[in-house]
Amino acid sequence: MKVLYTAEALATGDGRNGRTQTPDGRVDLDLAVPREMGGSGDGANPEQLFAAGYAACFHSALQSVARAAKVDLGSSSVGALVGIGPNDSGGFALRVTLEVVIPDLPHEEAVELVEKAHLVCPYSNATRGNIEVTLTVVED
Repeated sequence: MKVLYTAEALATGDGRNGRTQTPDGRVDLDLAVPREMGGSGDGANPEQLFAAGYAACFHSALQSVARAAKVDLGSSSVGALVGIGPNDSGGFALRVTLEVVIPDLPHEEAVELVEKAHLVCPYSNATRGNIEVTLTVVED
């Protein structure tokens, strides 16, 4: 693979209760374990960051496949829900649901574009076979 861009971030402190930042300062966040997992919830958490990144990346992939198909997505959006919980081997696993809204596009056509985007998106390619990912096209 020819690398086009490399992102860099550093996490410090006590893991999920610490801080993360990028060298350029564009990301600079306090981290905290969510209340649902016994923490304070007073900061961002890795699942939120993953959800934000996956939603943005998938939306970009969707726009790319729509342009190639000469389809106007209008005011489309992608939401990502990232769940975390214990797995069967004593660790933890993630589960993702992507909720895609494409107003004014027939449902079947929207589903087809979403499935094509899932083949193009780097996050989808990275998670395929590792994380359960559910694609949902929401009727507007």
